[in-house]
Amino acid sequence: MNDDTDQTMVRRARVRVVLLVGATLSVLFALVGSVAYIGLVRSQDRQIERELAATISTTALAGPPGCAWRIDWDGTTLRLNGVPPAGFPLRATLDSVAVTGTTELTTIKRDGTVYYVRTEPRGDHVVQAVFDSRYQLADRRHLLAALALAAAIALLATVLTIFIVGRVAVEPLVEALARQRRFVADASHELRTPIAQVHTRAQLLARRAETGAERRDLERLVGTTRRLGEIVDELLLSARLAATPADQSPPEPVDLAAIAREAVAAQAERAGEVGVTVALTTEESLPVPGVGSALRRVVDELLTNALTHTPAGGRIDVSVGRAGRDRAEIVVADTGTGFDPAEAGRMFDRFHRGPGTGDRRFGLGLALVREVVTSHGGTIEATGRPGEGGTFTVCLPAPSEADARPDHPGRRLIGRGAA
Repeated sequence: MNDDTDQTMVRRARVRVVLLVGATLSVLFALVGSVAYIGLVRSQDRQIERELAATISTTALAGPPGCAWRIDWDGTTLRLNGVPPAGFPLRATLDSVAVTGTTELTTIKRDGTVYYVRTEPRGDHVVQAVFDSRYQLADRRHLLAALALAAAIALLATVLTIFIVGRVAVEPLVEALARQRRFVADASHELRTPIAQVHTRAQLLARRAETGAERRDLERLVGTTRRLGEIVDELLLSARLAATPADQSPPEPVDLAAIAREAVAAQAERAGEVGVTVALTTEESLPVPGVGSALRRVVDELLTNALTHTPAGGRIDVSVGRAGRDRAEIVVADTGTGFDPAEAGRMFDRFHRGPGTGDRRFGLGLALVREVVTSHGGTIEATGRPGEGGTFTVCLPAPSEADARPDHPGRRLIGRGAA
């Protein structure tokens, strides 16, 4: 993976972390702020009730100067304790309480403040207490402003902390991962030539072997070197995929139908040797955006896996076609030994071996297949049952049918019994 890609990964990770932490802190501050605000409001409401009750019960003003007023009404004369704001006393409320004898509580919003009014009968007269809550409202505004300022400071500190931690801790990890990938790619590339030479020399020695025992031993050596070469190729392809992610350069159209025909044709000799029939059903052309060599490896590995697990006399069906308006599908189904449905998801893990698999090897092959498919924006699924074969389905993005060439289905058979 190149430095630009590493830096892009770091930036994206930072943005995601900032958004996630920011959202979490915002929710926490909203909860804490709501609890604090509700607590303050309830405390102030109780305070206002006490102030009104004290103003009603005594002629001495209970609240701060200019915040509480008392009005006495005996039916003919109003006695004012202080100068109440305009609009007070509430004459209609005084008359109503004088008639009904019940206490009334009134809230009036006026002049940018809220007035709380308590009117109740007191012996032969009615008392009305008025309280201006402007100071309480100011406390509420100050609390909200303080919470908003604290939230902003916390978010800023979080962003700075994330960037500092990212520079100190995340970037070295990304650099170490990049070095590891470069080492895998370089080592795999350097190993290809000597492994190929050993494989070729083993094949020559096997042909020249004088006895059957020697030939069998050398053939095992040939098989071992071939598998070693496959592993090196898989590691190299995996490193290349990581170094050139799909979003770094626009993929070019690849004919998936042609890839399938080439892959099936390449396996014809092996299919004939093991006595397995391979049937291919495909369109004449099915373009998909992607990397041709990587997609060819997908089909090759699925065919190799099917041939490995299908006994003589079995059949493998390969179909390539559309699965909707903008999706292409590759299906490889065999009549082989099958597998436990519980292993369907885990068989794509690197070096996974399910219980009772014997010589069956999932290794890097299927893991690499999934890596290639997901890097192309697709999906892969495996279904099967023991003794009933297995089916692998690959779904890839594809241009809509309006943008594709006309469909011309074709079918060809290779392997045992092929025409």
